[in-house]
Amino acid sequence: MGIFARDESRTTLAASRIGRQATASLAGLLAGQGKTRSDLAAAMGVSPGRVSQIMSGDANLTVRTLAAVAEALDADIQITFCARGQSTDARACADMDATPLRGSELPAGR
Repeated sequence: MGIFARDESRTTLAASRIGRQATASLAGLLAGQGKTRSDLAAAMGVSPGRVSQIMSGDANLTVRTLAAVAEALDADIQITFCARGQSTDARACADMDATPLRGSELPAGR
């Protein structure tokens, strides 16, 4: 049994929660920039249907997809792991090294 072999239902619930957090953040960014889903689709070079899949929160959001969205919106992504029991607010983990990286700053092969 590998180190990630945990209760599959817990993993599925956690993945859904992370997806909802990402899409809520994305929706807020779009609104803040005064952009629509159609604007995002055009900037990404994908169909509006693909953006709807991304925004549904049910899609499997890969790091590559998140990076493509960030690049299309000239935005940064910040992913922070915090010990359970701490606030889910990213500021609660501010003491951790969580410097945002732009897609073009990622090391090769990642």
